[in-house]
Amino acid sequence: MLDPQAFFEALADPIRRRILTMLLEHDELCVCDLHSALDAPQPKISRHLAVLRGAELVLARRDGVWMRYRLHPQLPAWALRILMHMKDGLGTETITPAPAPSVCAPCET
Repeated sequence: MLDPQAFFEALADPIRRRILTMLLEHDELCVCDLHSALDAPQPKISRHLAVLRGAELVLARRDGVWMRYRLHPQLPAWALRILMHMKDGLGTETITPAPAPSVCAPCET
């Protein structure tokens, strides 16, 4: 069950909000997609994804050498409504869409 405190703490960071917005627009994204779209170092993106996983907002799966992330399919309706409103409210923020997931170039380590 999603902890409301962890949910709102996860939303406190602008990079995590952008990651969640991108995951609302795409079914699944690779770390390298997020790294490229957010123009942030890969370790930083991975740390933010760890927070989102810990808050049970996203799930990860290994696909060969890549990790792919998606929104948790069992997010409660109230959390999805908040994320959708947040996405609508970020209309003034420039969000670079991630490329469609396909075969990613190797992520930086």
